Amino acid sequence: MIARKIEKELSRFFSSNENKALLITGARQVGKTYIIENLGKQMFQSFVTINFIENRQAVSLFENASDSTSLLLRISAVADAPLIPHETLIFLDEVQECKEIVTAIKFLVEEGSYRYVLSGSLLGVDLKDIRSVPVGYMDILQMYPLDLEEFAAANGVSDRVMDALRAAFSGKKPVDPVIHEKMMELFRLYLITGGMPAVVARYLETHNLQEVLRTQKSIIALYKKDIAKYDPEDKLYLEEIFDLIPSELNAKNKRFILKNLNENFKFSRYSNSFLWLKDAGVALPVYCADEPKTPLLLSKATNLFKLFLADVGLLASMYADDIQIRILNQEQDINFGSVYENVAAQELKAHGFDLYYFNNKKQGEVDFLVEQDGEVIPIEIKSGKNYTRHAALDHLTANKANTINEAYVFHNGNVSTNGKIIYYPIYMLMFVEKKQFRESVIYNPDFSVLG
Repeated sequence: MIARKIEKELSRFFSSNENKALLITGARQVGKTYIIENLGKQMFQSFVTINFIENRQAVSLFENASDSTSLLLRISAVADAPLIPHETLIFLDEVQECKEIVTAIKFLVEEGSYRYVLSGSLLGVDLKDIRSVPVGYMDILQMYPLDLEEFAAANGVSDRVMDALRAAFSGKKPVDPVIHEKMMELFRLYLITGGMPAVVARYLETHNLQEVLRTQKSIIALYKKDIAKYDPEDKLYLEEIFDLIPSELNAKNKRFILKNLNENFKFSRYSNSFLWLKDAGVALPVYCADEPKTPLLLSKATNLFKLFLADVGLLASMYADDIQIRILNQEQDINFGSVYENVAAQELKAHGFDLYYFNNKKQGEVDFLVEQDGEVIPIEIKSGKNYTRHAALDHLTANKANTINEAYVFHNGNVSTNGKIIYYPIYMLMFVEKKQFRESVIYNPDFSVLG
């Protein structure tokens, strides 16, 4: 089994006494069903699965159910395991096919006899239908492809090595040269396989890059099948935009040029196409911010963005044949910048960051901006040898009005520093993490004087 970070959150939720359901969302093939089934069977005496794609009859059972008694009666009719009060996890899978059950979960949670976990692909799902569930009855977790740290663990990198790398990152110290070279080799492998669990598992089973490519192509075909099913009449540019992502990322500035899709293309008219791909978890838009100040949302330009794929392995599979071997050989005619930046986008997104890049006519363009502890950290991604050349980043850090305390450049070399700029190996993107809130923050002021 490939270990995933989300297991800890799921285990905590299943072990708690919270009277809530849990919804796991994410694009197809990121491993939602597998991890729920594996943990559910471990942690509960009875595990019931109802899949609304495999069991079309189950969809009709939940229509017009108005209370917990009728809902539980219908669930018992299709359950594949006994319903044992307080010892059963009921897994409702592919809930986009039965939206009634998402709304009805309130009644089931209030009844309190069983625990509930739901899962659904965002492909073809209108999120508003799900997130309209009353607060307090259901938590939502987003699941992504394997990130770099998960991929390293799957390939046998030890906790001891990971601890040493993390210490080098936080201490701004160079990594042992031998370890650095092997981690760069691992990173190049990640460019090829990406983080889709089925792809990673296939690689670990066979170490055959052709088998990896075949698995990736099947996932892309599945995505396109969903796109076609979702968009028979609305005439959204979903598939056209999806197919254009690799070539747009190969362009000099990587911004999505609408006229490449249609000479008369207006963003406001077709913005729903981009939003659908984003909400489906298929694509990651990185929006332009024209000021490096918190909150970045205030300087966001919604019609200026770069569009990355949610998985770098799928991106690599959409390029020309034999790119896998050429990446491993580090051939110079490949635009490594596009695939490097795609890794950065998916890594930052998986770590909870909203995605922005900086662009200003006077100061130039910087690949990413992230907010951390109330400050903005600029990030440059460099795939070539001249990683110390970054005029826009220099302007940004030198401008006193920006109050930039430090900036990161991720590249192929080792750790070093130069003033405010810290140079990190590209694989250390795994350590750029959003600070988590403490589980308990007690605040209990005395308002008795107002009584």
